Amino acid sequence: MEGRRRQPGFSNRAFELTDESPVYVISVAAQLSGLHPQTLRQYDRLGLVSPDRTAGRGRRYSARDIELLRQVQQLSQDEGINLAGIKRIIELENQVAALQARVSELSAAVEGAAATLRQREAQVHASYRRDLVPYTDVQQASALVVWRPKRGE
Repeated sequence: MEGRRRQPGFSNRAFELTDESPVYVISVAAQLSGLHPQTLRQYDRLGLVSPDRTAGRGRRYSARDIELLRQVQQLSQDEGINLAGIKRIIELENQVAALQARVSELSAAVEGAAATLRQREAQVHASYRRDLVPYTDVQQASALVVWRPKRGE
């Protein structure tokens, strides 16, 4: 076994499934979501839930897609929202998620810039001459001195 070489790009780790992994065929997705397969096809045509496609054009649903199917069904049946309204709700939720990601990205950039600024400020303070005394360290005298010009002698 020692003489075997590993092929580039392969590792000993197993394939990791996430919520975004397209693994469910339409019949399983329909069963998991409690909807008829024809309803899933209709939602796909309308753009409400768009599953990934295989090379043979078969639909593959992810766990996230199934959750979205349940949400569409709940909004349609329980809340009485039409499919166009549901599509708009989904679009707005996606837009909010994208904006939140952008805010996080910009916050990280601001934090990085602030850290760089603090570092540069510390470098500037370190370069100050040590023989100068800061004004706040100087004792202020309380005496009042009045200057009067000398009058003709």
